[in-house]
Amino acid sequence: MKKPIAWVMDTTGYVTEEFKAHPDVYIVPLNIHFGTEEFIDGVDLSNSQLYERIKKATEFPKTSQPAAGKFAELYEKLQEEYECAIAVHASAKLSGTIASSTAGAEMTGFKVFAVDSLALSYGLSGLIERGMTLAAGGMAAEDIAAQLELETKNFRNYILIGNLSQLYKGGRMSGAQYYLGSLLKVKPIVQISAEGELVPIDKVRSHKKAVQYLIDHAKADHEKYGIDTFQLMHGNVHAEAESFKQEILKFNPRAQVQIGDLSSSLAVHAGEGTIALMWRRPVK
Repeated sequence: MKKPIAWVMDTTGYVTEEFKAHPDVYIVPLNIHFGTEEFIDGVDLSNSQLYERIKKATEFPKTSQPAAGKFAELYEKLQEEYECAIAVHASAKLSGTIASSTAGAEMTGFKVFAVDSLALSYGLSGLIERGMTLAAGGMAAEDIAAQLELETKNFRNYILIGNLSQLYKGGRMSGAQYYLGSLLKVKPIVQISAEGELVPIDKVRSHKKAVQYLIDHAKADHEKYGIDTFQLMHGNVHAEAESFKQEILKFNPRAQVQIGDLSSSLAVHAGEGTIALMWRRPVK
């Protein structure tokens, strides 16, 4: 007898240790390119190695989604063991991964419900966790996928860019903006919008004020919606993330704060030192 649901995600999401060990979770890695060199995200290039390479690189690194054939290989195997799969992927505005996943499913004829998370990092991973909870309650796969699509609107995120030079090298800001930002010590704050796009939302003149900006938004949603669970994703600055956690605990001592590494897709653009604070508003 086949199992009901396989869960599929890509490495733009936050890959927890629980996901790695889960027998029904399948993780498809993206590719990272440094010039002519290609690495498989999380397989032959760790996050720490990624940051070291970025520091030394003369050419800005790029990421690419897995080929449709990679997904087809996975789905060919999964259809022997599962009735269907729910695949949650990075925002289609930021990555072509969901298109590759859908094309791979079409090649095999396996029933795959592909969900655009409209997010990256934990915004993607949290939907997988939510889907598993719904499945445990007996909800059908098709209904789970529809519910997850509704819940993408609940995601909130504030990203404090750690390295302006990464945005500049990646073509996300002009030379003049980089010069003025560096001169004035501006700390850009960006957000993955409700439409799944990475957009600037503010500029703050000091790191301390930038940290407070993120904390103030988290506190406001805690007071309005009773948010007690937060995720802190960081770019190779675990100690700072721990310090950030203590600031959250000051206004909410009962808070559950999960700390983890930024996905490579954010890391190559945002750079080392980036902090992303995320949470989900309650399900309506």
